[in-house]
This record gives sequence, structure tokens and C-alpha cells, in this order.
Amino acid sequence: MHSFPGPAIALVDRLREAAGADPARAIAFQGSPGANSHRAATEARPEALPLPCFSFEDALEAVKDGRAGQAIIPIENSQHGRVADIHFLLPESGLSIVGEYFMEIHHALMAKGPGPFEAAYSHPQALGQSRLFLRERGIVPLSHADTAGAAAFVAERNDPKIAAIAPAIAAELYGLDIIEERVEDSADNMTRFVVLAADPLDPADLVGTEAITTFVFEVRNIPAALYKTLGGFATNGVNMTKLESYQKGASFSATMFYADIHGAPGDPAVDRALEECAYFSKELRILGTYRQGRKRG
Repeated sequence: MHSFPGPAIALVDRLREAAGADPARAIAFQGSPGANSHRAATEARPEALPLPCFSFEDALEAVKDGRAGQAIIPIENSQHGRVADIHFLLPESGLSIVGEYFMEIHHALMAKGPGPFEAAYSHPQALGQSRLFLRERGIVPLSHADTAGAAAFVAERNDPKIAAIAPAIAAELYGLDIIEERVEDSADNMTRFVVLAADPLDPADLVGTEAITTFVFEVRNIPAALYKTLGGFATNGVNMTKLESYQKGASFSATMFYADIHGAPGDPAVDRALEECAYFSKELRILGTYRQGRKRG
């Protein structure tokens, strides 16, 4: 898809041209230039060439078809929880997680005029992270594909009654005035991003580092299946730092679980725990083993 707002198109074309000249160095992200994912791409991989994509699916597809060597995708936020659809997209993509990056998130309210404003556009995650700010001012939240794209859209509309919530740099890029900075409801607002590539890292190369292994599994439909599946991690002393469930299909009878653990395959304790998990599961798929980006606990 190529539905970027008009003010963003020239910047998008410029970045795409640079990435197209050296696809192996390109890192795809979802959003317009100036989005939080753009910033994460440049901070997590300073040597890479950022490649803007309209949707998460487009960013993952860019790696699959060779237009980018990697993609960086937000997976969860400390204030607003997991990013919608990501748990479905990652397993379906066939890509492997090769890194993670944690980034503080700060939003600004920006517009063409001083207000008052009837509505503010932004990505649903940013709107959720600023819901109290908006509610107190009677501003209606309206969803857009991404934060910086919302800023470009507001600039294009040139309507003094609407605003955008986006990173401060988006105001500079798209000619908006910053009305108020740090409008997020929590001062310690943090998003976790994962970096994906076509080929997984070799766990043997991570020996001696603090590693995280991410996997998804579907338990068998038997009593205490989840308890038995998770028991192997406890008995083998493997720390599970994340466990989330989501429905697979429309029947609501198959529950998938997304999990992160400390350690890597090749460690006897991790191997035993994963073997036991697999025994009580209908499906278990490792999405990647990679260096821990931030200490847990």
C-alpha cells in the first residue's frame, strides 16, 4: 500500500530510494518519516537505511521479498499493552526475531493553529497512551495509520480545529506548531520493539550473553494442559518473563500462547523445558533467540 499523506510522500520517496540502492542495509518500519518506529529504527540500527512502509504487513513483506534486510516492529507498550495484531503477524510472517529494543515514548500535541481543537488524530496506541489528556480537554480521539502520518494528514487538511499526537520531530517535518509537549499520561512510557530478519540467529553464537527466546504454542485440549506445559520451565529453573494468550480462529476453542523465556536452545535446562512444553502442546514454534535488550526484574 502507498496511502501516505501528501506532505510525507517526498520524504518517503527519498528514504525508499536510498534503501533501494542497498537493500541489505535497509530496515523496514511501519509509518511515515518521523514516526516512533522510524526513530527506533535509527537508534537500534544506526548503520541501517530506514525504509518506511504503510502497514506492519508491508514492513514484514519488505524483508520477505528482499527489499530490506531487517524490519523493526513495536510489540508492546508499558502503558497500553500489546500492539494489536502483532501476535498473529509474527508467526505468520515466517521471519525470525533477531533483536529487541526498548525506547522511551513521548508524544506532543501539534496543529496548524492554537486551538481549541475538536479532534486529534494518531495511531491507536498513541491515543490510548494519551487518553486522559484528551478526555480532560474534550478532544475526540480519531485513529490514523501512524503517528507521523497523522501529523502529515493534519498539515494536509490545514484545518485549525484538528490536531495530531505524534513525536515532536513530526511537527518540524510537516510544518506544524507544537501546542503541548509530553502529553502521554505516564512519564515512564516505554515501548518494546523487536527486530526481524529472514534467517534466525544461531543460539550457539549467544553463549555467554543474556539471551531471550520467544515462542508460541497451542496446548492440547486436555485437563491441566497449560499447567503441565508450563511445569517444565519451573522444574528446570527456566525463568519465563512473558506469557500472553490469544484466540486462534473463530471457534474460540483453540488458544495460542506467546511466551518469552531467559536462555537459549542448547542450554540443557532450556532444552528440557521446551521438550516438555512440546509434549503437552499441539504446536510449538520458536520465533527467535536473541540478545536481551534490557534486563528483566
